[in-house]
Amino acid sequence: MSAGGFGRANLPYGIFRRAGEAPRVGVRFGDGVLDLAALAADGLLDDPGGTFAQPALNAFMARGPEAWAATRDRLGRLVSGVDAEPELIALADVELLLPFAVADYVDFWSSIHHAANSGRIFRPGAEPLPPNWRHMPIGYHGRSATVVAGGTPVRRPRGQSRPDRDAPPVFGPSAKLDVELELGFVIGTPSTIGEPVPVDGAAAHVFGVVLLNDWSARDIQAFESQPLGPFLGKSFATSISPWVTPMAALAPFRAAPLAPQEPAPPEYLREEPWALDVALEIELNGETIARTNARQLYWSVAQQIAHLTVNGASLRTGDLLGSGTISGPERAERGSLLELSWNGAEPLALAAGGERTFLEDGDEVVLRGIAGDGDAAVALGDVRGRVLEA
Repeated sequence: MSAGGFGRANLPYGIFRRAGEAPRVGVRFGDGVLDLAALAADGLLDDPGGTFAQPALNAFMARGPEAWAATRDRLGRLVSGVDAEPELIALADVELLLPFAVADYVDFWSSIHHAANSGRIFRPGAEPLPPNWRHMPIGYHGRSATVVAGGTPVRRPRGQSRPDRDAPPVFGPSAKLDVELELGFVIGTPSTIGEPVPVDGAAAHVFGVVLLNDWSARDIQAFESQPLGPFLGKSFATSISPWVTPMAALAPFRAAPLAPQEPAPPEYLREEPWALDVALEIELNGETIARTNARQLYWSVAQQIAHLTVNGASLRTGDLLGSGTISGPERAERGSLLELSWNGAEPLALAAGGERTFLEDGDEVVLRGIAGDGDAAVALGDVRGRVLEA
């Protein structure tokens, strides 16, 4: 049973609720949900401390890699009917919630084509990449309180922008609301403050992966970003999948990144380069407008973690690390409308008629991702969001 990438090879975790019941941990299998709290109560799953009866995955994630592996092995046996035939709750009968309590949110800038396109748009005629880009994973600290589960509507933000460089700034709704196609890596086990996490030990801290839409108000962002970077242009909403795909499910899809790391990074970031072979797409109002692959990421999550902690900063259970927008070399592979429309200079023609430079009120964006095919396919949970007026 592959069920579109949600078969035994996947088994992603989330938080669900049925009418009149408390939220709890579930695992998606096909078009249904396994109630892990109920399975533990029946003695079919080991759950010391009742972590599956919690309204967030944090307590389970904090148990660490051995518990993750044992639980995944047990669930694989259960869905195969080896030990029992557990009840599946239909997806239509549950509400999916934010899967984990977000501790800190850091968004990186790890796709070389997206970074270079941004440079060409905003600094025409200059070197596209900043001088530090090939030497470290660049990132900014986002706002964890506005990370929401996919399906949550997103209201157009207000702020200051300066559409006319020869006139004073104006205040009002963003006219350049954008989508960003990213992966989000979820930290399961914390690290100790003052002790850097080595690049070869970083994987033990990563519980799983979500799709992530880093909604961006480009006009607000452009005016505010000098000198300290994004603030109101990013902090109003970040949408993630309601399902967290375990790193173990994606292990068969590790592959070489499509862009070599040149020059070699500093010693603390040095590893055999790798990425995840996950096909990705952006859908706008039912039409696919971009397709790319996570192999376009230049920096790995292990390098992101090593860099984040090299100064002594610590990881916490529930930290969310965004990859940054994932883009390829061709126009159809660009992971944002900023790039697809070249900041509005080249409107994107839609097959259904009309065109877009940036998002309009009422637009619905869906991000999708899948690795492999057939029974071995592993799908990431969709991220859906509709734009509401300011």
